Amino acid sequence: MTLEIVGMTVLWTFLFGYIIVGAIDFGAGFFNAFSIITKKQHILSNVIQRYLSPVWEVTNVFFVFFFVGIVGFFPQTAYYFGTIFLIPGSIALILLAIRGSYYAFETYGNRGHKGYAFMYGLSGLLIPASLSIVLTIAQGGFVSMENGNPTLDYYALFTSPLSWSIVVLSIIAVLYISAVFLTWYANKTGDEKATGLMRKYALIWALPLIIAASGIIYELRFHNPAFYNQILDLWWMFGLSFLLWIATVLLIWKRKKYGLAVWLLIIQFALAFYGYGISHFPYLLYPELTVYEGFTNQAMAISLIVTFVLGFALLIPSLYLLFRLFLFDKRYVQGKKPKEGDN
Repeated sequence: MTLEIVGMTVLWTFLFGYIIVGAIDFGAGFFNAFSIITKKQHILSNVIQRYLSPVWEVTNVFFVFFFVGIVGFFPQTAYYFGTIFLIPGSIALILLAIRGSYYAFETYGNRGHKGYAFMYGLSGLLIPASLSIVLTIAQGGFVSMENGNPTLDYYALFTSPLSWSIVVLSIIAVLYISAVFLTWYANKTGDEKATGLMRKYALIWALPLIIAASGIIYELRFHNPAFYNQILDLWWMFGLSFLLWIATVLLIWKRKKYGLAVWLLIIQFALAFYGYGISHFPYLLYPELTVYEGFTNQAMAISLIVTFVLGFALLIPSLYLLFRLFLFDKRYVQGKKPKEGDN
């Protein structure tokens, strides 16, 4: 295995971590806003707030690692994507700032304020939508070189069915992942009403998820036949992902083993996500940039790999402690304060 493949695997793993953790966070914010607008906050808000309070600040750690790593491992990406992704990336950063601000307003200010909650929830859906555009751009057909400089064709991008298919999938995936996780979490708290409502949302978004994912594969057939054929070669990964989706939905439908359903969901998305990445290999930006052309020197690559592996080894236990001490602490999930003298 070459350093390029190792570096790309490390980065892809951090990006996958951000997708899962971020999706739960973004979706929770939306469901919180939706419950307030539909006057169901008495059912959901307490459960969602207990989840959001400890974790919302650590969600972007995965994204920061990925962003620093992509520039470190592949310096040329700063030149290509720094130019063509300037506007979509700036929009995502603005949305992240808005989301953080409105979370503070809604949490520490007027709790249950519809305007604050709505902005917080909406920005949480728009962030993955804006970031997902880079996946469309990477497929090729939207960037041209003018006088040696990459130029993004915005008209082609925003009129492309593939682009909108990826945006739609990113939003639906956020809602589905979050709904499945919050169904489990609400069940852990012993809140039957919240569990039932989140279970309903999970089932509602299950079928649209598969339709949207199938739509992307269908659009790739016309937009980039080479990647489409590589996806067909990896049919077994996507087939296993589909079977895990069925198993997850069945568990939720039968109200059984919500924890297992969450793990099946994570594996389902991992298979699809890594399958998509493998089908796109070795291109970072088709056809201008590959992982081999834009890779850093060997010494820097080894240093980055060691640093990221150590960072990952530190991050995972930290997240485990966060979940153990807060999210799954028996008294915390029931909304009780720790007893005096409790550790």
